[in-house]
Amino acid sequence: MPIKILMPALSPTMTEGTLASWHKKEGEAVSIGDVIAEIETDKATMEVEAVDEGTLGKILVAEGTEGVAVNTPIAVLLEEGEDASAADAAAAEKPAEKPAEEAESPQKPTKADAEEKSEAPKAEPSKKAEPAAQPEGDRIFASPLARRMAKNAGIDLATLKGSGPGGRIVKADVEAAGEGAPAKAAAEPKAAEAPARAAPVAAGPDAKKLADAYGIPYTEAKNNNIRKTVARRLTEAKQTVPHFYLTVDCEIDALLKLRKQLNERDDVKLSVNDLVIKAAAIALRQVPAANASWTDEAILMYDRIDISVAVATDNGLITPIIKAADTKGLSTISAEMKDLAGRAREGKLKPEEFQGGTFSISNLGMYGIKDFAAIINPPQGCILAVGAGQQQPVVKDGALAIATVMSCTLSVDHRVVDGAVGAEYLQAFKKLIQDPLGMML
Repeated sequence: MPIKILMPALSPTMTEGTLASWHKKEGEAVSIGDVIAEIETDKATMEVEAVDEGTLGKILVAEGTEGVAVNTPIAVLLEEGEDASAADAAAAEKPAEKPAEEAESPQKPTKADAEEKSEAPKAEPSKKAEPAAQPEGDRIFASPLARRMAKNAGIDLATLKGSGPGGRIVKADVEAAGEGAPAKAAAEPKAAEAPARAAPVAAGPDAKKLADAYGIPYTEAKNNNIRKTVARRLTEAKQTVPHFYLTVDCEIDALLKLRKQLNERDDVKLSVNDLVIKAAAIALRQVPAANASWTDEAILMYDRIDISVAVATDNGLITPIIKAADTKGLSTISAEMKDLAGRAREGKLKPEEFQGGTFSISNLGMYGIKDFAAIINPPQGCILAVGAGQQQPVVKDGALAIATVMSCTLSVDHRVVDGAVGAEYLQAFKKLIQDPLGMML
């Protein structure tokens, strides 16, 4: 019997995705574990492996198709002995129709309908719009709001054609009919009119319309699922999470010296970011109150320190995770980070490699950025923004000296971490950065 291959849910939040490419063609043999397609989710492009064996009989969803809902059939797999006609028959199968009782459920009288029906005898007998005036078996189906609006406007529901489910008359149908209806008597109270729906809040000027209006040339780069998800999450974070910011300057000359000494060994090539990850993780172990998230019921205090590290890709921002970073050596952190960042840019990360995390780091120092404030990555409580190390004058023991200084800004969810806790964390982090041998103990 032909097997339908369904659109998989590749992450807990995935409801739809883009079928990026097929690795198998129609007529090719498929074995269990073979990569048959690549799916672009809201976070990454991931490979889909076959769970059954056979022959790929028919592809139902073409490459590049966007918005394919989870559990939608995307292909048909033929078992041994089956031919292409079986695949066509399976592809033509429609999902079982809902029982007649369920299909008619939208037309069943609601509680509001019953209340209106019980009040019908109180209405004027000349109003044909009331359900009681309709002959048995010819009941008019309309939403409660549509009934009230029709009653107030003096519109006969029997003259309207419903555009709602099952032919149900809805608000829009009454409004359309009311455009030509006579005005109500002046003596009728305005309070009886249907309440107007509040206008949506303006989202700001439309960039495309302005560019077209003023003749500004542009090229459209279509938003993929990853970029849309990042935009949505960051907007929600900035609007709903009460951010505050703490900045500290760290002298990193000792850290750079240690890095140079370690890199002289043939088996390791550490970056400043590797050392920052290690220091951030140990500081969380020393100040565990900063390793937390907010929920309406309770603050979650994490027992494990998983550091999410922001990585820029062509498709948008993604945050692979160094798990239990406080327990790992610098060489392990460095190797894991290189592997995760490389696969992140290729869109090959697994969901568990970028979903979760308890604390984030965003480092723009390699781009020469002195300091910046990052947006928190919900549901985490903090994100550390790391700037570039720059030589500048400092005062030491009352004398002027030159030091390499790196500015770090902690963005904090004030619901989770108070100012004193944030400051305590940055003090612990700064001490580790300025005396990096503490990380080696």
